[in-house]
Amino acid sequence: MDTGSQIHKGVILAAGKGTRMRELTDELPKPMIPVRGRPILEYIVEGLVANGVTEILIVVGYRAGVITDHFGDGSNFGCKISYTIQEVQNGTGKVVELAKDFSQDQPFILSYGDILVPQESYAGLVGMAGLDGKLTVKIDQDVRKGGAVFIGENGLVTNLIEKPKDDEPTSPYYNAGIYAFAPSIYDYTAKLQLSPRGEYELTDAIRDMVNDGLKIEAVVLQGDWADVRDPEVLAELNADPASPSSEASSSSASS
Repeated sequence: MDTGSQIHKGVILAAGKGTRMRELTDELPKPMIPVRGRPILEYIVEGLVANGVTEILIVVGYRAGVITDHFGDGSNFGCKISYTIQEVQNGTGKVVELAKDFSQDQPFILSYGDILVPQESYAGLVGMAGLDGKLTVKIDQDVRKGGAVFIGENGLVTNLIEKPKDDEPTSPYYNAGIYAFAPSIYDYTAKLQLSPRGEYELTDAIRDMVNDGLKIEAVVLQGDWADVRDPEVLAELNADPASPSSEASSSSASS
């Protein structure tokens, strides 16, 4: 367990094409699609930096050059940015292991590259004292489209169910796709087995951590939140010049 009081490292998963975006991703990886004139990924980078993150690893894959050309070494964004390539798209669990050399023995924030939140939303993730991880949740989203998170009275996660079926338990807390982890996460991603969907699921690793008694705290996000998962959500965001839509639904895994 890492007891550091401030996280300075961030990891952004931005390797996927985003097939649900159809022709919008013919030339761009999904995280570089503009929302109100700026790439989604730029909002994430700036949000992390505004909350004290100084080093960022971006996991790239499809159209990687679009991302690396835009962000370079990060100096124009107030941080140091490095890159690693995800060669095989085999799920959100194994891709986290690509950050092992980058994070080393330090905790880090992890975000999918298509999640939009206000900058202040990251503030609840940068402190990890006494915890093994943090997991963000939103209330009153359709958990059957993503992940149901179960929380105890002490604010710690007790269980996660990915895309729960009709006969499975449900929860008002939806996995919002932004996390903080101590290095112990790698002990669990290393042991992952393929899920029924044929992927290595990050949520399976988190559930195993919880079952072993590790402390994963739930952080309830307030205000706007959106997973830019399809053209309809994108159109809604671009129609609102003020802020990301709090009504957009989400999936806890990028496509």
